[in-house]
Amino acid sequence: MNTLSIASGFPHGDTADQSRDRAKTGKKNRVQLDFQPRSMERLNALKAKTEAASYAEVVKNALRLYEALIEETEAGKQFLVKDETGAVAPFRLFL
Repeated sequence: MNTLSIASGFPHGDTADQSRDRAKTGKKNRVQLDFQPRSMERLNALKAKTEAASYAEVVKNALRLYEALIEETEAGKQFLVKDETGAVAPFRLFL
């Protein structure tokens, strides 16, 4: 198992406003994550594909995307995918 430590702008229990305020002041919290080898491979692949400068950048971007997807889903919106033939189908995010 691999361990990854990340400086976090979203400490447990903070609201988004509190996290933004903390980010403005430069204060950070450290988060430690333990990854199984397969998860670490996925993280490395995402870092390479996105040309991210760090693991923290990958995780921060993933959190932003995850948050946006949840907000849109909670608002009753659907995500659709189109295959190479042009067929459109719902993309099931949360099973």
